[in-house]
Amino acid sequence: MLVQFEIVTDKEQEGAWIRAVEKNPQIIEAIRLLEGNAGRIAVMRDGQKLFCDVRTIYYVESVDKRTFVYTKDGCYETKLRLYELEEELGPLYARCSKAMIVNLRKVRQLNSEMGGRLCATLLNGEDIVISRSYVKEIKRRLKLS
Repeated sequence: MLVQFEIVTDKEQEGAWIRAVEKNPQIIEAIRLLEGNAGRIAVMRDGQKLFCDVRTIYYVESVDKRTFVYTKDGCYETKLRLYELEEELGPLYARCSKAMIVNLRKVRQLNSEMGGRLCATLLNGEDIVISRSYVKEIKRRLKLS
């Protein structure tokens, strides 16, 4: 991939141009990063309000109308709903069940299970189940089909 950098004299001249064959998830993520939207989300832990870098998230789960964010450092709670997080997190995250979103960059391996489901082993060693109705989309997004 060709990368060019040019120094300009005026802040208003700053910009970035991306030329690609298709607008795939990596390109969308690069655009979000350049626009400053790579982001953080507000979370809580032990009554303390914090910000979580979205790139550190392994998965997000909704349990009893509460939403939990799981990272390498632990579990946090957020006020955001899953559908809001789907929009906020971007294309490298995918719904894997009615109550869960997974970071596709954190998936180490997939194993088939009975009933058409998949078991995804994440980089932290944790296993999550991908529901049958989401298997096709997950495989497509991981370029496995």
